[in-house]
Amino acid sequence: MNLIIDRFEGDYVVCEKEDRTMMDIKKSKIPSVAKEGDVLIIDNGVIIIDIEKTKKRKIEIKKLTKDLWE
Repeated sequence: MNLIIDRFEGDYVVCEKEDRTMMDIKKSKIPSVAKEGDVLIIDNGVIIIDIEKTKKRKIEIKKLTKDLWE
């Protein structure tokens, strides 16, 4: 399952699932270097940051916002 970190709220990380619903995960369960916008993968209860998908997503967002301001 892929998730995108939406925000941090206290001891929880609010994530958006692929179906656009939200899910809360205890902050202690995700990598300590995770930040808003990172793509997470949950596989057999293990949560890791998908670095490639995160980079790709950030590039796509930059392109979209660049078009807005030009």
